[in-house]
This record gives sequence, structure tokens and C-alpha cells, in this order.
Amino acid sequence: MKSDIWPIGVFTSLSAGLGVQFPVVVELGIPTIQLHSPARVHRTPDAATEFQSQIEQHNIQLTCVFGGFDGESYADIPTVERTIGLVPDTTRAVRLKEMCEISDFACLLGCGAIGLHIGFVPHDHSTLTFKDFLQATRHLCDHAQSNVQTVNLETGQETAEDLLRFIEKVDRPNLFVNFDPANMILYGLGEPIQSLRKLGRFIRSVHCKDATWSDQPGETWGQEVRLGDGAVGIEEYLRALLEIGYEGPLTIEREIPQEAERQKAEIKHARDLLCSVRAKILGV
Repeated sequence: MKSDIWPIGVFTSLSAGLGVQFPVVVELGIPTIQLHSPARVHRTPDAATEFQSQIEQHNIQLTCVFGGFDGESYADIPTVERTIGLVPDTTRAVRLKEMCEISDFACLLGCGAIGLHIGFVPHDHSTLTFKDFLQATRHLCDHAQSNVQTVNLETGQETAEDLLRFIEKVDRPNLFVNFDPANMILYGLGEPIQSLRKLGRFIRSVHCKDATWSDQPGETWGQEVRLGDGAVGIEEYLRALLEIGYEGPLTIEREIPQEAERQKAEIKHARDLLCSVRAKILGV
């Protein structure tokens, strides 16, 4: 078995954001990162050059740049439906423009993938909202393609079946999936391992995150927990990734930036756990 598959990664922020701060990445010796895109004022050619110099200095690979927008809220599931991604009509045009700018910033960083929570895809495909949303997604994919990038949609807000239908409807060759098993549990939208197998051919990046189920799945949140303490089943998850042929980074995400020391400790725990399970599965 190859020893260079599944490098460890972590979701990272340069300023505000849910990711761990970059000095922690260096301290923990993690070799790959996904980056939460900084605010527009920091998305400059000079900022890109400076950050690229930092990651090269520490031999860290940037694998995906994630977008996020002002006005988004994860307070509860109904609020997510109203505020997240490119679905809301009133903010779609502004957010589409910003995602294209984020694609350009990722290009400056030499990164071949952008990602985002695109929002709750409308189930009624006959509405004007869906048609405009569909066109916006196609526009983003086409812009990313001009930068030789994939667009990786974060899982969680749709079932695997609904996400597959949407990807097929968009009909763009660079539209793929960033698979987050915990989000399937948090949103109550499907068993993560079964969902992973259904989405397998589209998965280009993954998160390693854990969660427990809500007692009202799909209506109230589950709870994010330390990797290995939830319902995902980390060994089963990695074995399923091997089954579908995924060999890319195992990117840790732990969304507690307000508790910096705990966040760092739990990322270190996740790194060690993933290294142990990886060695068990791959025999290296």
C-alpha cells in the first residue's frame, strides 16, 4: 500500500473564521491545509505572495480555499436555510461576485480548488429562485474553470441523493464534493458512510469531523464533538474512503475558535487519532 496517501490536513484561518490560526498548524507539524478565505481587504496580490511564502517556508500544501459571506448564520437549521450560500435571492449576486473574487485569490495562491456551503438547494426546480440559483452555480463553475479550479460543495444541507441530482442538473465538469461526515449527522440528512459511498465518484476533498445525532434529526442541531467521540466511526470512515479510491488529505475541522486552547488540543488529538487509524488500515 502506498505510504503517501491521506496526508493530514486542518481547516485554517488567517484572521477571523472557524479555522485554527496558522501558527498552530506550524506548531503541530500538519502538512496540508484548507484555508477559510480572508476578508476582501486581505485578498490582495501582496497578501497572497506573503502567505504563499509562509506555506512554502514550512513545506505546507494548500489544497482548497473556502468561501463564506457576511450575513450567514448557523444559529439553527431554519436560519441556515434563510442565510447560507448562494440560495438567498437578495444576496446571491453580491455573493456570486465575491466567490469569483475568492477563486481569483486562490489562483494567486496556486490553489486548484475552491469550496463553499452553497446553501439549501430548493426542492422545487420549477421556481425562479431555483433557476437563478442554478445559473449562479454554473457561472461560478465556469469562472473557477477559467482558473483551472474545481468547485467543491460542502455536504450537509442536502441528502446525498439530492446533492447528486443537483450536481447533475448543474452539468459542469469541475463541480465536485467536499465530504463532511459530521454535517450529515448535524443536519440529520443521512448516515455518513452510506452517503459517502453514494457520492464517491464526486468526492475530491474531505473533512474529518465528528458529531452526535439530535433527538429530532433534521429539525434541531446535533452536536459537534471531538474526533472519535461521536457517531461517525473514524475507522469505518477511512475504510470507506479507501473503498471509493480517495487518497487525498484528511482535513481536520474543529469549529470552536472562541476556545483556542481547547481547539488546538482537540486538533492535536484528531491528528494523532488519524495517524493511528491510517497506520492500522494501510499498514505503514
